[in-house]
Amino acid sequence: MICYSFIMITKQTYFLLIGLFSLLTCPAQEPPGAAIPWTTYEAEQMRTTGTILGPAYGAYRVETESSGQRCVKLGAKSQYVEFAATADANSMVIRFSLPDDLEGNGTSSTLGIYRNGKLIGDEPINSHYAWLYGKYPFTNDPDSGRPRHFYDEVRLKDLPIQKGDVIRIQRDDRGDDHAGYCIIDLVDLEKVGPPGVAPANSLSVADVRWGGADSMGDYTVAFRNCIAAAAQTGQTVWIPAGTFIIAGDIVVPAHVSIQGAGMWYSELTGDEKSYAAVSKRVRLVGTGSDIHLADFAITGRLNYRSDKESNDGITGSYGENSTISRLWIEHTKVGMWIENSDHLTIAGCRMRNTLADGINFCVGMAHSTIRDCTARGTGDDCFALWPTVYKKQEFSPGWNLFIHCTAQLPYLANGAAIYGGDSNAVRDCSFSDISQGSAILISTTFPTESRDKSINNNFSGTTVIRDCDITNSGGFDHEWDWRAAVEICLDKRSISGIELDHLTIENSLSNGLSVVAKNTDGNIGTLTNATLQNVKITTYGIAVKGKYGLFISREAHGALGIRGSETGDIRNESGNFVISR
Repeated sequence: MICYSFIMITKQTYFLLIGLFSLLTCPAQEPPGAAIPWTTYEAEQMRTTGTILGPAYGAYRVETESSGQRCVKLGAKSQYVEFAATADANSMVIRFSLPDDLEGNGTSSTLGIYRNGKLIGDEPINSHYAWLYGKYPFTNDPDSGRPRHFYDEVRLKDLPIQKGDVIRIQRDDRGDDHAGYCIIDLVDLEKVGPPGVAPANSLSVADVRWGGADSMGDYTVAFRNCIAAAAQTGQTVWIPAGTFIIAGDIVVPAHVSIQGAGMWYSELTGDEKSYAAVSKRVRLVGTGSDIHLADFAITGRLNYRSDKESNDGITGSYGENSTISRLWIEHTKVGMWIENSDHLTIAGCRMRNTLADGINFCVGMAHSTIRDCTARGTGDDCFALWPTVYKKQEFSPGWNLFIHCTAQLPYLANGAAIYGGDSNAVRDCSFSDISQGSAILISTTFPTESRDKSINNNFSGTTVIRDCDITNSGGFDHEWDWRAAVEICLDKRSISGIELDHLTIENSLSNGLSVVAKNTDGNIGTLTNATLQNVKITTYGIAVKGKYGLFISREAHGALGIRGSETGDIRNESGNFVISR
């Protein structure tokens, strides 16, 4: 006998089964943040003969600029931190802080790298590229007080490290070293592949026909000659493994591709002796469409900030359909300051220890994406969208996207900042230790309107912040105040259309999320069409007492709708602002 069973399935059961089937058959969603190929080891979690500092919070403290607001101070020669590698590696980054000297010129030390008790490398370090003082935009004079930018990093390669090896970082002062201490924040270990090979149909910048290096080792002219030839022939410019001194602008015209052997192998570096001259810095300037830059590093020699001077790093316009991939940029004023580009993709890049922004999408940026990039130790916003109009905009700004990016440890400003534009978005990003500002700032602080009022790039459409993780953020922003981990700032202008969706905000130094306003001379900004949904805010006010999960300042105007969220304590000080559930 055959028995047939019939089961009545309700609509609710049907959709539940469909959901379970989707979980079983669809790949898991990638976690927020960039796909990071290295493992980070926190110094305070290592074995050490030094002193663990922190956690501590507040302006002008090295602990606050540290990962997790903790670090390890090696106060005497031969003190160390050590840890066991959890995976094979062949490269290392050490984030360190040395004291400055009385004149602001820095001090030096030597770190010994030991594997299983055996010395495998000595690395001289100095604080020449750290320490700023005083009010924005800061100075190198210690007498100005208010110190910041305590940290720098050093990167090492060709270190044979196997899983389980015990790695020791030891203070081994030698010769003229005169630092009174060395602070270690963290160590990154990475397994780097071999250098790339020249692509077919390429021209090498090292070929003698382009002129080679001059008597000072400067390859600027050789790069210019090689790029000019490639623009004529359609061939790729090849940067082989090696270090190339650049002391002048490298202009990149339309339809030119520049390919390196890898960010660990091909390096364009500034000349330390001439870098004080603005015209002698490492600067790649885009001037057209269909430009492609990939797989090299830029190391500047800048140790001060002057906003009157041109940016070094990657600048200019990249027209339509350009790409910038797997670049490592540090010790420049900015990592990238991009203008007038449509459908530009920046992917897999690392911004480190800049004097200002990591990457800034500025004038006329449209339909462009920053994907899978990281920024650490920047001197301004890690990732920013600022649709200003100090020059003619070629594209109507909007529909830009930051996705799967990681922002950490800026010593000024924010993780991701949006200052206007149409329907921009931040998605699937990770923000941690943003202790000098907000992890995410949505603000009208900076100008986006032309003088004749014919162009106004203030917020329009819907600005979307979705699927982001935020920890240890919301710090003291120099002359402003304590910022929230996520902050909406109505600075004399209105914002309409904000969607905050699926955010996790943990361990906020100040408020978890705030809406604040600056109303002057009768100019009042109002927040409209704003929703907060599926947002979880936990543990706030860990650095300063009397803070809230959600805070609305007295001068704020407008409304915020909340759906399916856990905000913790709410404080609404405004009689002109409505929170609705």
